[in-house]
Amino acid sequence: MKKLKRKIFNSKFFKSGRGEHAPDKFLIVIIALLVFSGLVMLSSASSVVGYKAFGDSYHFFNHQFLVILLGIGVFYFFSRLSYSFWKKYAIFFLLFSCLFLLLVFVPGLGANYGKAHSWIDIFGFSLQPSEFVKVFFLIYLAAWVERRGEDLKTFSQGLGPFILILMVIAFLMILQPDVGTLSIVVFSSLAVYFLGGGKISHLLMVCLIGMVVLFGILEIKPYIKDRFACVVNPQLDVKDECYQVNQSLLAVGSGGLWGRGLGQSRQKYMYLPEVISDSIFSIIAEEVGFIFSGLLIILYLLLFWRGSLIAKHAPDKFGRLLALGIVFWLAIQSFLNIGGMINLIPMTGVPLPLVSYGGSAVLASLLALGILVNISKYIKQTK
Repeated sequence: MKKLKRKIFNSKFFKSGRGEHAPDKFLIVIIALLVFSGLVMLSSASSVVGYKAFGDSYHFFNHQFLVILLGIGVFYFFSRLSYSFWKKYAIFFLLFSCLFLLLVFVPGLGANYGKAHSWIDIFGFSLQPSEFVKVFFLIYLAAWVERRGEDLKTFSQGLGPFILILMVIAFLMILQPDVGTLSIVVFSSLAVYFLGGGKISHLLMVCLIGMVVLFGILEIKPYIKDRFACVVNPQLDVKDECYQVNQSLLAVGSGGLWGRGLGQSRQKYMYLPEVISDSIFSIIAEEVGFIFSGLLIILYLLLFWRGSLIAKHAPDKFGRLLALGIVFWLAIQSFLNIGGMINLIPMTGVPLPLVSYGGSAVLASLLALGILVNISKYIKQTK
């Protein structure tokens, strides 16, 4: 086993490259704090639902702990694997993205949970392909934008193909439907495209197309339209469509500055839905209050700041765009989750990165952050 490990990590993809140095330790500390905070809060938030469903208050915590252990291995592996490796096989990541999104519709493989068809079952384990598509598509897009160069400013070689590729991914996600994840993919992709050299006029054109598509989705999916209505008037339907947001606001508001105390949430007693996934921030705010939930938000801001510095000083355009895509993805997802819980924006059902319960989301995030840490080994300088 030791010989195999030595052989793998001595391969050309793991050897220290020119200019390689120690990884960004500050970034690693931020990631570790988010993972640790997530486990602590999940142990409290999941206790009631775990006991009710399985007779074990620590059922979800134990499962998440095992996922985190696997995720640490994934994080370590991808932090050692040279990020330039991905550029060579970028086209395969586009194909993987489409294939993964199609697997949820294969009879006997795809699994339905509620209204969504976003999972596949493999040997009794559930996997959400769209979580990994966030990484795969960013790898392809970063390589594609770098390869286009100045042609990116043209419609025929830049915006046209970009919209076509993005529409294919979007169509497959809308079929599931997974509008929350689609929003993350779209916004992070736009960041990569336009920070990579796209024209502002093209950005305005994409925004216009996006608005048209959004109105179309609202007409096709009435329940999404109801979520927008709940932002404007949370009291519109407190027993059905606006129930979750009302319970979430009640949890956040009752936490005050210092919270009710760790483990003392009342909303987790089957009042607030999805307490272990997209509603976990509300439980955090209720139990530890505004001060500590604010510190959690600061950790996400620090993650974005550090990732942006890594992108700024990356040695090549591919590394810069891939780093930007990863940090924009995590920042957008954090905003969508927390913003939905405090009713700034419609609820999207996306998990809070590294904190919410969910194997696919945690593994995909740690995989991406492993790549980001690897890029940090080649940066020219940081402040």
